[in-house]
Amino acid sequence: MGGFEDDEPPSKRARAASVESASLSDGFCYSKSVNPLGGTMARPLTSQGKEVMVGSKGVIKKDEFVRIITKALYTLGYEKSGAVLEEESGITLHSPLVNLFRKQVLDGNWDSAVTTLNKLGLLDEDVVKSAAFLLLEQKFFELLRNDNLMGAIKTLQSEISPLGVNRKRVHEMSSCLISCPQNVLLVFAKLGTESSNSRLKLLEELQKVLPPTVMVPERRLENIVEQALTVQREACYLHNSIDGLSLYVDHHCGKDQIPSRTLQVLRAHHDEVWFLQFSNNGKYLASASNDKSAIIWKVDEDGELLLKHILTGHEKPVMMVAWSPDDRQLLTCGIEEAIRRWDVESGECIHVYEKPGLGLVSCNWFPDGKQILSGLTDESICLWDLDGKEADCWKGQRSSKTSDFAVAKDGKLIISMSRDSTILLFNRDTKQERLIEEDNTITSFSLSEDGDFLLVNLITEEIHLWSIRNDPSRVRQYTGHKRSRFVIRSCFGGSEQAFIASGSEDSKVYIWHRATGDVIETLSGHSGAVNCVSWNPTNPHMLASASDDHTIRIWGLKKANTKRKDGGSSSSSNGAHMNGSANGNGFVHQCNGSRSK
Repeated sequence: MGGFEDDEPPSKRARAASVESASLSDGFCYSKSVNPLGGTMARPLTSQGKEVMVGSKGVIKKDEFVRIITKALYTLGYEKSGAVLEEESGITLHSPLVNLFRKQVLDGNWDSAVTTLNKLGLLDEDVVKSAAFLLLEQKFFELLRNDNLMGAIKTLQSEISPLGVNRKRVHEMSSCLISCPQNVLLVFAKLGTESSNSRLKLLEELQKVLPPTVMVPERRLENIVEQALTVQREACYLHNSIDGLSLYVDHHCGKDQIPSRTLQVLRAHHDEVWFLQFSNNGKYLASASNDKSAIIWKVDEDGELLLKHILTGHEKPVMMVAWSPDDRQLLTCGIEEAIRRWDVESGECIHVYEKPGLGLVSCNWFPDGKQILSGLTDESICLWDLDGKEADCWKGQRSSKTSDFAVAKDGKLIISMSRDSTILLFNRDTKQERLIEEDNTITSFSLSEDGDFLLVNLITEEIHLWSIRNDPSRVRQYTGHKRSRFVIRSCFGGSEQAFIASGSEDSKVYIWHRATGDVIETLSGHSGAVNCVSWNPTNPHMLASASDDHTIRIWGLKKANTKRKDGGSSSSSNGAHMNGSANGNGFVHQCNGSRSK
């Protein structure tokens, strides 16, 4: 493996509706009196006398508990079960007056619904106005739908406007009536008032406005359970589970959910393996080596990696690979040489990108998959169309000895080296430049899935996590791995990218907790420096590492029934030989694609 002095960077691998204060019309009054059914309807769901509590801690009100269960049963379609629960418990989901109100809404009896709303005894006038506005708005649209223009105008003028609620919407309704009454329903289609279930949608909106003691919010039980599961997941220090959280037991992940056992050793390369990367869909792994080849591995249904294609044609060692956004194509980049584009399914070389007199030192895809980016030895960055036409090229101050760069998913932010210890964040639209400035030489970096964080490897055996959403700021540091001469790469990984993994010159793989910076696992098995790691983006239990010992190790969970698969013989199923004869599915492909200069 090539050396790297400390004084220079490496050259290899290298809720309610809007309410305004206004009085109702004289015809619309608010009743705060006791309702005729008994009890104050402002609190229709409270129990008489001392409330009965349930649960071991005595903090759950029984009547509320039963009501949200009843609501959940009805929402799930179990109407008979919901009715039985109401009858058996003696706790009704809604008061008789609320049930009447709901029926009037569903029947479209708007004047009666407004009257009943006024009898609910709600103490907050703004809430009553907001609910009345929703009812009368629905009435307005249904009158229009039935071609009753005069009725709609009367409703707007004498019922809706006096509410003094949502004046902007009222003005829009008035303008539309005057200018284009025939298209009014199209204008307000987004409100859902034209659909057959528009009244059901109206009830859902009313539930958001009215106090939960009047109408139990939709899907309240589901929301409470989801909140509980979210709290458990966030409190799980080592959360890395593939399966969904169970309701039967409290959630907890142990170290057994971190990939730390060697499941496979891939031996198809004949020299140091410098780079590897899983595809975006997690179904493939690509590796690059000092042996001047790249290999595409397929992840089968059982999680075993099989050799799919060996890609040859580079005249120099292959220092990196890059998957297209749809994972159908792969870029390979030789050291200061050319970039080759390959078809993943066939393994054929589609195109060769090169510039006379210059070497290409890095490669990446533009997010739309229609263009690629490359770094050149003259410190410039070029944007190419797939057919090889140079679309853009700009000169930079980047050191050619460290070649990493990344592109945000929106295609606007391009991240590249500016100087040995500086990373440039360049917005192509605004031309804004921001800098990440380190005190020591940067050897590599990688971008998080959400594009908000950058993981920066330094010559000083430190890895820094930077937030780049706004002004760059360093938020975490990871230490413990070894680096003295070579390019060592790290990556985000695990469930919600909650972990950081890195190679190391002591032949180990290090895994840190992203939020705390604690080392949680050190993986042994390689016999040479570990140059690069990649965490499967769709399987948090699969991690790959590339080493100077010519091998790739696939790490998984520690399970008693797991058998280690070693690709060291012709009978192995993971492509131990260059011709991939083990399964008949691995082939050597010599690059003969068209060339662009």
